[in-house]
Amino acid sequence: MSKTIHTDTAPAAIGPYSQAVVTGNLVFTSGQIPIDPATGNVEADGIEAQSEQVMKNLGEVLRAAGSDYGKAIKTTCYLAHMADFAAFNGVYGRYFTSRPARSCVAVKDLPKGVLVEVEVVAEI
Repeated sequence: MSKTIHTDTAPAAIGPYSQAVVTGNLVFTSGQIPIDPATGNVEADGIEAQSEQVMKNLGEVLRAAGSDYGKAIKTTCYLAHMADFAAFNGVYGRYFTSRPARSCVAVKDLPKGVLVEVEVVAEI
């Protein structure tokens, strides 16, 4: 049986989906973009600032599910520009110190014109 996760400390879903779902001892987060949960808007400019907001959002969703960055198993990262890879890695590496498996790809567009989106699978 699965459990839907919702926290007001991370941005609300902007479509027909959940912030995360827990099944068994795993949490699957939806992709987080750099929306400031206090305003509901993208406030951050540039890849580093947007990546920081994404990581904060992911941390809140993981916490609500009873997990954290250290329990991450797999991340999937989407960048608007592969030229941002190194700067993104600088931020990402401060949060995911356990070095989970990861895919990172450049995509044509992301919601709201943001530069980065990240989703996580983690243990509880």
